[in-house]
Amino acid sequence: MKKIFSVLLFLVVICQIRAEDTNITTMRKMTQRLFPQQASFFDFRLLNDTSTDTFTIKSEGNKIIISGNNANSMAVGLNHYLKNYCLTTISWYKDDPIELPKTLPNIPAEVTIKANVPTRFFLNYCTFGYSMTWWKWSDWEHFIDWMALNGINMPLAITGQEAIWYKVWSKLGLTDEEIRGYFTGPAHLPWHRMCNLDGWQSPLPKEWLSSQAELQEQIVAREREFNMQPVLPAFAGHVPAALKRVYPNIKTSRVSEWGGFADQYRCTFLNPMDSLYAIIQKEYLTEQTRLYGTNHIYGIDPFNEIDPPSWDADSLGMMAKHIYESVAAVDPKAIWLQMTWLFYADIKHWTTPRIKSYLRSVPQDKLILLDYFCEYTEIWKQTDSYFGQPYLWCYLGNFGGNSFLSGPVKLVSERLADALKNGGSNLKGVGSTLEGIDLNQFMYEFVLDKAWNSGQTDKEWFLKLADRRTGKVSPEARKAWEILADKVYIQPAQVGQGTLTNARPCLKGNGHWTTKPTIEYQPKDLVEAWRLLLSVKDCQRDSYEFDLVNIGRQVLGNYFNVVRDEFTLAYEAGDIMMMKNRGDKMREILADLDKLVSCHPTFSLNKWITDARDMGHDAASKNYYEMNARSLITIWGDSYHLTDYANRSWAGLTNQYYSVRWDRFINEVIKAVEKKKAFDEEVFFNESRMYENEWVNPSNRINYNEGGDGIKLARQIYKKYAKEIIR
Repeated sequence: MKKIFSVLLFLVVICQIRAEDTNITTMRKMTQRLFPQQASFFDFRLLNDTSTDTFTIKSEGNKIIISGNNANSMAVGLNHYLKNYCLTTISWYKDDPIELPKTLPNIPAEVTIKANVPTRFFLNYCTFGYSMTWWKWSDWEHFIDWMALNGINMPLAITGQEAIWYKVWSKLGLTDEEIRGYFTGPAHLPWHRMCNLDGWQSPLPKEWLSSQAELQEQIVAREREFNMQPVLPAFAGHVPAALKRVYPNIKTSRVSEWGGFADQYRCTFLNPMDSLYAIIQKEYLTEQTRLYGTNHIYGIDPFNEIDPPSWDADSLGMMAKHIYESVAAVDPKAIWLQMTWLFYADIKHWTTPRIKSYLRSVPQDKLILLDYFCEYTEIWKQTDSYFGQPYLWCYLGNFGGNSFLSGPVKLVSERLADALKNGGSNLKGVGSTLEGIDLNQFMYEFVLDKAWNSGQTDKEWFLKLADRRTGKVSPEARKAWEILADKVYIQPAQVGQGTLTNARPCLKGNGHWTTKPTIEYQPKDLVEAWRLLLSVKDCQRDSYEFDLVNIGRQVLGNYFNVVRDEFTLAYEAGDIMMMKNRGDKMREILADLDKLVSCHPTFSLNKWITDARDMGHDAASKNYYEMNARSLITIWGDSYHLTDYANRSWAGLTNQYYSVRWDRFINEVIKAVEKKKAFDEEVFFNESRMYENEWVNPSNRINYNEGGDGIKLARQIYKKYAKEIIR
């Protein structure tokens, strides 16, 4: 008996050592990737208490000791040290430099911090289109490091699924032409995956399928090294219309129109009660698990911005029941993760009885709901905390990858604190569901930091943010960020947002619903924050330059709105001289805006286009990927409905696309007045649409400004415009 006990004890010790080695090795590799010259000054140790995610940080001699219950907690501990002691920001973009002090600061007293919630979720189906479409492993590797540093342990992981679907549909009798014609172009795949869109810019190249499958294997393997549970997709009912050729008697329906697309692009939905549904689910999950493994959490979103086959509450419940059972039959440990954007987007149809029937038809604790847009609408408060099913409080923050300062700091803080206190025991975590990786990285870190009991007040948090953006304690930077937090970052992101520079030109308003330039703060407050940051002396940090460019970009965008309105007043008065004056000023602002954003690579169209072309193997395939990349951020689809939804103030896009539209507009309006005619907006609209569709063609070359010193140029632009703006 003693011998058996000794053997068991030995095996337990060996398993613990192996687990410890895995976690510590993961962290050592991370530091080697991020800052190899300082990596040897960090030691990592495993804590035995695993009941709650915990980390401690302390100094021992010249070493920084970071302990945690797993690699994920250690990574958060590392980031806590970097942010609060080294005054260093790790960007989510791989090409942004990591700037550490020459000597690593000591930690005066040991710090221990525990997680407030067990689950920290990140990403959105749309992020894989608006930001990640063209990413290579190097982009993903750095981004996964960033996610780990910020404590994310449940990332959405939907790359590479088309390779599996190709095998499934082939096995079920469809041809290569039918399958690849059913998929969309790469940048539009998120909306294909959500049953919104079929066949747009198809066929999807075969090379894409294999490359993305290999990439997904790398992604999920690395995420699991950091103790993350990747959320993989499962079958949600979307099938090729051609499936009816092989199975003529299946119960399918055409989904409702979406995004203004023509009827030929509408999707087909297979009723979950049809016997083929469970067969498809089994085929898909079996192959996916073989390739990518599983953590038993599956993203299933059958009715995103589309109507279900029936609005009857009992029918909705039956569909939910059969969807879950089809997954559980393959994986008895399965948990269904569902975003609840549909309840917000179609509040008219998703009534309380329908929501309750849908949610309560899934076994208790086998469904996790993402409360998707909590800074605007908290669904948990409208549904009795999702009728007891587990849910996560999520900050959305961005639509379409738009370039806009947005994020209501105070509101987010208050609502999240309220949810943690009053959200019920079924509130299991926090997360972010951003549509695009945008220019407000700090807002997501602000939310994710609240998943831990650091004890920092919001004021203290923003003081440290100011310090790490400049790499030092600067009274001017601290005051600037106080203004930004208290007076500028006060509104949620809007569905369809952008500075007027990026909108289709018009005399009043913003041309289309996709480019609302609305701001709730006073422009002079943003200008004052910019002035204070510009007054910081002896700072060359990349993060500081980024902030000057980003704030300056918004200042110019806001001012453009004012000048356009002055142009319109001159038009209404028939004052040609003033129209020419204000028209020239609009052109000047656009030119200066492009020069400014050219100074930092984050604001460049060049990477988006270059990365897309890199996916191709010959001229034809490179042009295909570039065309698809151009489409998403401009025309979007086959009608005007979604035009400019993914607008962004990028160098190259500003001077070669937005500026051209505005220049034509200014000329046409002035020409109309000179001829004593009213400006014909309908004719201009149609001409603009033709230009936009032509611009998508890769044969239209893009010329980029050379860029330069963003700090120096920001100061010059401030000096040039400040008095005008605050007049």
